[in-house]
Amino acid sequence: MDWQFGGIPLHPLFVHLTSVAVPVAALTAIVVAVWPAARRWLSIGAPIIGLIALISVPLATSSGEWLEHRERETALLERHTELADGMLPWSIAVFALLVLWWAWHRFGTTHVTSSAIQRTTAVIGPVLLIAVAIVSIVEVVIIGHAGAESVWKG
Repeated sequence: MDWQFGGIPLHPLFVHLTSVAVPVAALTAIVVAVWPAARRWLSIGAPIIGLIALISVPLATSSGEWLEHRERETALLERHTELADGMLPWSIAVFALLVLWWAWHRFGTTHVTSSAIQRTTAVIGPVLLIAVAIVSIVEVVIIGHAGAESVWKG
């Protein structure tokens, strides 16, 4: 695919989408994990935000790979592209956990009668959501910083 529009690479557009969508999805995950009222008013919106973040990652990496083949290769650019390859699993994890968390609060709590399962889920769910969200935010910052260095220092 030709990742340009009017002769201008689309990678910066997708990178900006990703650098906003992933942290917003991660912050949403943290909010729904720790604030019960947020679960009600975010409801299905939280997984949708996670889906937007998930979709933005392959767009950014694919357009970046296209752009990489048209640029002079440097160590900084290589570092950026290697780091960027690690973002997709974290976006998948945030999205999947948001969907599971939403489904649990929408359907699971009414159908599961075991209080032990409910207590375990009430502890493990938020811990996983928060941990994965924090790692995804850190990943976006590290990848974005490496990309900025490759553009401005490389």
